Amino acid sequence: MNDIAINIENLSKQYKIGATDKGRTFRESLTDKIVTPLRKIRNAFAHNTSGVDAGPESIWALKNISFQVKKGEAVGIIGRNGAGKTTLLKILSRITEPTEGEVRITGRVGSLLEVGAGFHSELTGRENIYLSGAILGMKKVEIDRKFDDIVVFAEIEKFLNTPVKRYSSGMYMRLAFSVAVHLDPEILLVDEVLAVGDAIFQTKCLAKMSSVTQQERTVLFVSHNMGAVSSICQRGIVLDQGDMIFQGPIQESIRFYESEIFQKKYADKPLTERKDRSGTGDVRLVDFHIENEDGEKINRIPNGNTVKLCFRCHTKNDQGAANVDLGITVERETGERVFQLGTRFTGQQMKHLPPKGYIVCTIKRFPLVPGKYKLNLYLESEMNAADYIIPLTYLDVIDGDFYDSGYQVFENESKILIDGEWSHNPLL
Repeated sequence: MNDIAINIENLSKQYKIGATDKGRTFRESLTDKIVTPLRKIRNAFAHNTSGVDAGPESIWALKNISFQVKKGEAVGIIGRNGAGKTTLLKILSRITEPTEGEVRITGRVGSLLEVGAGFHSELTGRENIYLSGAILGMKKVEIDRKFDDIVVFAEIEKFLNTPVKRYSSGMYMRLAFSVAVHLDPEILLVDEVLAVGDAIFQTKCLAKMSSVTQQERTVLFVSHNMGAVSSICQRGIVLDQGDMIFQGPIQESIRFYESEIFQKKYADKPLTERKDRSGTGDVRLVDFHIENEDGEKINRIPNGNTVKLCFRCHTKNDQGAANVDLGITVERETGERVFQLGTRFTGQQMKHLPPKGYIVCTIKRFPLVPGKYKLNLYLESEMNAADYIIPLTYLDVIDGDFYDSGYQVFENESKILIDGEWSHNPLL
């Protein structure tokens, strides 16, 4: 057991819908100590195996979860929104208590569960770095040694002495992530760190997390980005509606999740009903379809042809939204990224987006070999995440005779098709 960093046994968490924590008096706490055992006895006779009241006003965020994480192991926690991922990490971070079960942790825990979680809004960036270090149990001399690295990585030098309540969500996230990974926790808990921030900084985050795992620190990583999960983690745990339904090597976990959870339970839902998304909602995708060059809707994409990806968006504000960027990433089913394309890349940011309208991305000579791919979407307004849906849908690419030669290129020959021609001339 000396090599176990996290040991979880029969962990469950129940929430009462609509309940708020109004503070507790000593009398209420003492009464609970007396009443709770009696309630459990009553429930046992009522054949309630959970041992806790679970009426219609209650919901189980986690149910009988058990697993172990070895020291130095990186584990990806996979599941849709509402699966119980964040609740699990909050229990491990001691932000909330479990309803049932036991958690044993060996090592100092650093966590990044929400943008700027643990920061005090009235304090400056500088002061929050020292506050976070103190919470982790570090001495001032240790924080001093890491201070410059934290600031440089977060790219907030000019705003170091500004209260963080004036930071954008992107600045908040950069500083929070930098603090979390530089202050040397033995166990790092990261929840959806890539849901905020620009693509360049996301790449920096991934590279830093990879280096953390190489230092034999334990990592639990929650993300909807399967490419990021597969690049960082060796093992995966799949949660669905509070149940742990699979655990195994990371690629097997991703395949199980994609086939058994996303495709069967979510892919066919209308976009307006999809809850597995993140962002401020300042701009939201409400419909998506694919058209050919003639404007006809298609379900399969012949490579080599011109296709139009059509996104219908609504804004939260009746005045529309400013400085909007839309981007897509295309991945293999394993999570390996094939390409990314966005308005930021092409210099076509939308300075003003009306309250309702279409955004169309035209791709000439679609460049992928036949196969099935995942299409992810991100919408940003004023550099803040507005709507992230990962994955948005699947693309079914078929052979369209890309080179007009009658030769079909397969995936084992090339990952992407290049529009090129050959010529030859005799030597003079």
